[in-house]
Amino acid sequence: MNVGIINYGIGNINSVAGAIKSLGYKYQVIEKVTEFEQIDKLILPGIGNFKKCIETLNLKGFTKKIKEKVSNDKIPILGICLGMQLLASWGAEGNDATLSKGLDLIEGKIINLKELGTNKELPHVGWNSISIKNSSNFLKGIPNNTDFYFVHSFAYHSINDEYVIAEANYGINFPAVITKKHIWATQFHPEKSSKAGLIIIKNFLEN
Repeated sequence: MNVGIINYGIGNINSVAGAIKSLGYKYQVIEKVTEFEQIDKLILPGIGNFKKCIETLNLKGFTKKIKEKVSNDKIPILGICLGMQLLASWGAEGNDATLSKGLDLIEGKIINLKELGTNKELPHVGWNSISIKNSSNFLKGIPNNTDFYFVHSFAYHSINDEYVIAEANYGINFPAVITKKHIWATQFHPEKSSKAGLIIIKNFLEN
């Protein structure tokens, strides 16, 4: 199996690559559109600003290619942190009044946690537990209330409840793990979440 890590200049590629390598899997860092071929599974990391990142994906031709591989070829994808948010239909980060169009692979909007109702300081940084809502092989071996490492100020909103596998709470509840068919995503960083995070990545690679 060949795992492709999508590198668009924004994201913690080395940590993700190290996690995959430690699990005994081969990976390829994708930096060009042509490198999406011969890939069995995709990982989309991300750190930073929704608008800037989606613009970068567009400029590199990655947006169209990711949608083609995932929607048409049914290649599984794992979105991590901002990579999860980029899977949404729309994102408010980086905009004054309008929304930026996302990959639209899992319907929803990315909204600031303050607008969603939290009264806590942003960004949300550090270890936080998840509450499992729906069963999924993606969380096999993960007990309820397991801690994972979060760094974010925005979260998924207006998402179908059946896609939300687990939530976390930071003044308000928000989706922490989502899945739709062969599309998986975590708001936390599994590659920075010790043993539990490696289990998450292993589950993605083996399902």
